[in-house]
Amino acid sequence: MSRRPPMKEKTPPPDPEEQERKEEEEFRTGPMAVLTDSVREQTQILINCRNNKKLLARIKAFDRHMNMVLENVQEMWTELPKVGKGQKKAKPVNKFRFISKLFLRGDSVILVVKNPAG
Repeated sequence: MSRRPPMKEKTPPPDPEEQERKEEEEFRTGPMAVLTDSVREQTQILINCRNNKKLLARIKAFDRHMNMVLENVQEMWTELPKVGKGQKKAKPVNKFRFISKLFLRGDSVILVVKNPAG
């Protein structure tokens, strides 16, 4: 006969209220504090994205994955104009556009900074 190892005691599932309090505390003090402060104070933030574009915007809402609902978004990027053969290298051109409301998926966020201009 084979002996079965003693069964481990199951840990109780986490208390939903305790889990929510813990998450709120992390949002107030951890890296998400920049986003929390921006939502509360309606200040602008600068977001650097994976597509090498920058977004200057106000955050309306966000979640723990850094998905964000943004308002009054100024999108900025740099393009290199195409040139024909034998022509000089073209200078990079800074481009921008305004987007009134935008949903940004969190996996495209690289860096979030409070607006350095104030």
